[in-house]
Amino acid sequence: METDTGTDMGTDIKDTTHPLDAAAVLGLLPSRPRVLALGEPTHGEDTLLEVRNALFRQLIEHEGYRTITIESDCLLGLIVDDYVVEGTGTLDEVMERGFSHGFGASAANRELVRWMRDYNKDRPWPDRLRFAGFDGPLEITNAESPRRALLALHGYLAAHGNKDLLPCTADTLDRLLGTDEQWTEPAAMLDPARSAGRSAEARELRLLADDLVAVLDEQTPHLIAATSRDAWDRARLYGRTATGLLRYHYWMADTTPDRMTRLLGIRDSMMAENLLALAERAPVLAFAQNSHFQRHKSTMRMWDHPLLEWWSAGALVNARLGEDYAFVATALGTIHHRGVGTPPPDTIEGLLYALPEDRYLVNLTQLSTALGDTPPVPRESPWFGYAPLGLEHLTESDGLVFVKDVPKS
Repeated sequence: METDTGTDMGTDIKDTTHPLDAAAVLGLLPSRPRVLALGEPTHGEDTLLEVRNALFRQLIEHEGYRTITIESDCLLGLIVDDYVVEGTGTLDEVMERGFSHGFGASAANRELVRWMRDYNKDRPWPDRLRFAGFDGPLEITNAESPRRALLALHGYLAAHGNKDLLPCTADTLDRLLGTDEQWTEPAAMLDPARSAGRSAEARELRLLADDLVAVLDEQTPHLIAATSRDAWDRARLYGRTATGLLRYHYWMADTTPDRMTRLLGIRDSMMAENLLALAERAPVLAFAQNSHFQRHKSTMRMWDHPLLEWWSAGALVNARLGEDYAFVATALGTIHHRGVGTPPPDTIEGLLYALPEDRYLVNLTQLSTALGDTPPVPRESPWFGYAPLGLEHLTESDGLVFVKDVPKS
């Protein structure tokens, strides 16, 4: 019996869908991308993470991807990487300490880490999977102190480089950093005067951080030979994070109308630089909210600000990598426990929801042809935590994963 999609093009729309597997995803692309990004329209739903896990496993086992990175603290991610590569620590410890944004509580994330560790056992080093967080050490209400990243970078250079080239001692950094509480003050997000980002000490730290990164770059051949490329990569991560955090704190103290635009842009820029660094090492599978991967300009309304606009991490990476970057968005039908009910039939989610399968891949080029000249109506969400599919995703994504119903985890 043919499914009624609510339009006279039901069969055509049905023909745009394919089984959700690695071969079908790569079949939408001109070549295997260096960065393959899978987005999600909401956080905290293990059903979506289980879809991710199954797809990423196939891409690893059959298509040669060797790094998985998610929207989590890039420095905490090193704890997870040490576990999946070398078995350092226990799974319980890693899930408690290796994730930001509460992602360590997810059963699906736990299963991913467990599987990665099992996959790596007894494999030669070049074939082992790597894990990374690619977000900065940032939360909604505050940014981390630059202490962790700055002192780690300085410690690496002091231990393995030419100490005479260092612009300062660790004690000087410690004195200038002061207390971590002044950096993580939650009130600074709404009150720039509460931020330490433009103090005399913070300005000096920005110069010193820049000099430390310059020394790291200048000493690259020696440092790789004295340690390893992996250790040098971590030092580069410390440098990117330290300079990014200091820049972020500087703009937290700003009082101009551009303040929030700059903060949003800096965060995604930090994400993009982390993704590009990972892609230098090996092909990367990335997972985050759709908005961090989209190619079109991101927008947001926040508090009493006018519409904010900035370029996402995906847009920045796409500009650098071209066809070596691909983005597959995810859309869904219902999240009843969040008040998100059956989508209206004239929305793209409603048209896809009328099809019988629970989850599938959509060829967006074919879907655009099937829809013809009448664009679907944008869906509106009654819950702030779910972002419906934007019409731009239909033309600027490489594919679409559709999950019909998301039950409570």
